[in-house]
Amino acid sequence: MSIVDTTVHKGTEKFAGQEPIMRAEHLVAGYLPGVNILNDCDLVCYPGELIGIIGPNGAGKSTLLKALFGLVKIHSGSVTLGGEDITNLKANKLVQAGVGFVPQTNNVFPSLTIQENLQMGMFLRPKKFEERLDVIFDLFPVLADRRDQRAGSLSGGERQSVAMARALMMDPKVLLLDEPSAGLSPVRQDETFIRTRRINKAGVSVIMVEQNARRCLQICDRGYVLDQGRNAYSGTGHELADDPKVIELYLGTLAKDVDGK
Repeated sequence: MSIVDTTVHKGTEKFAGQEPIMRAEHLVAGYLPGVNILNDCDLVCYPGELIGIIGPNGAGKSTLLKALFGLVKIHSGSVTLGGEDITNLKANKLVQAGVGFVPQTNNVFPSLTIQENLQMGMFLRPKKFEERLDVIFDLFPVLADRRDQRAGSLSGGERQSVAMARALMMDPKVLLLDEPSAGLSPVRQDETFIRTRRINKAGVSVIMVEQNARRCLQICDRGYVLDQGRNAYSGTGHELADDPKVIELYLGTLAKDVDGK
């Protein structure tokens, strides 16, 4: 059972007249021809927003992020960045345009040091490496203290910090995060959410897919609930967290998935 929100982008009234930093319209996308995971999916993110995407397993959450980042073929629909069409652009072009992406797994180079990982994040603009390194170390001071440590020796939460820092090296306009708290202890999860909000407050728009639905809705400005590749519901984080229909149909199930009950 799912619910359908007739107003696709609830909570955007305060942005009336403004240009979204990223917009996805009527996305139909999938990994194989004729097998679509996303079915007429929409999303809008305004400058400075933190957007949370939640939903049951198999809803298409991670597929949406990968489609935005050119890793999954969009068969119809469009994605724009600051009004410019970026539909199906290759990942390197999207990084140049101002989109950063942090995958859920395999998101660091384990044989390289922390600083070398960050250097890989600047391969398109090597001359600005030192300048951006100072900015990133201000956001992640613990990485500065351990810059010569190999990433493969880090804990899951520490590797997540390196992955996020590397994606930020190119000073993106939008940062896409795929389940940043997955597999982390409750303490590390809290640190990840606090860090994500800090990054957002520093001026980076964030679109985050998250399995910890309740915590995600606590920190995001607006949220989207995906179900079967479509927008089932949208609104501010607080509206979704308090909506009886969302609680009954999604948060209850998701909370059990997260808590393991």
